[in-house]
Amino acid sequence: MKKIFKVLGVGEILWDVFPSGKKLGGAPTNFAYHISALGHEGVIVSRIGNDDYGREIVEQLISLSLVTDYLQIDGERETGIVEVSIDSNNQPNYIIKEDVAWDFIQWDSKFDTLLETTDAICFGTLAQRRRVSRNTIITLLEKASKDAVKVCDINLRQSFYSKGIISDSLKIADIIKLNSDEIELIRDMLNISSKYSEEELCRYLIDIYDLKLICITKGEEGSTLIDNNTSFHSPSFPYKLADRVGAGDAFSAAVIIGYLNEEPIDVISTRANQLASWVTSKQGGTPVYDSEIKGIMNL
Repeated sequence: MKKIFKVLGVGEILWDVFPSGKKLGGAPTNFAYHISALGHEGVIVSRIGNDDYGREIVEQLISLSLVTDYLQIDGERETGIVEVSIDSNNQPNYIIKEDVAWDFIQWDSKFDTLLETTDAICFGTLAQRRRVSRNTIITLLEKASKDAVKVCDINLRQSFYSKGIISDSLKIADIIKLNSDEIELIRDMLNISSKYSEEELCRYLIDIYDLKLICITKGEEGSTLIDNNTSFHSPSFPYKLADRVGAGDAFSAAVIIGYLNEEPIDVISTRANQLASWVTSKQGGTPVYDSEIKGIMNL
């Protein structure tokens, strides 16, 4: 019988506001949605405002069959929004509002019970931009079972990151996901020699931080997965591009499910790219799975 994994997406929940309208967003939110769409239990841990945007988020999560038990309501701060524009290369650009509800995620004693049955936790660097949420995220990770897989989404947006956040996240993570631009930023921040190739740099990080897997997304060029022993590059798959919002989060979801199922690295990489490529053909980060992608993902 197929094992159903419980996987947490911890951090920002918000509305991505496009010129054409708004879509539910935030990397942990998109990630948890795709975990659930893949047939597992995706749980969002975040915070919204006591406002219309917040109430609409609750309605949206319920419509997507996602639980809202760990979605906190802030009586003082508003629900997060991000203004998204799409450039001539169909790349999203973001203006992320500051000091919003998800910057102030509080520790809750019911997290202790939640962690007892958690198989993996995905956390990012963006949600650590304020001390309150950062402390809560670190506490969650430290209190999780030693067998729970910790996945860090290196999400270097605007100026919302620092050497300390990156270094601390690498120390606590088992798996990291980042893009080819972000890995070069990490090289610079951590003062790692430019003589190392991309793969050599990854192996250096694996050795120094005791990582199990590094995933580098490369847009139209696909992705590369690197572990202690091997590396595998998978191309992207051809789809008519709508936007790239949420593709990386879908990729992360597929990677962690494959990893938890102990699948070979080439299988994990290929399926993750298939899902991410399909997501780019849809608008927003939480598209409804159709029969095509269900067949590809063996759902």
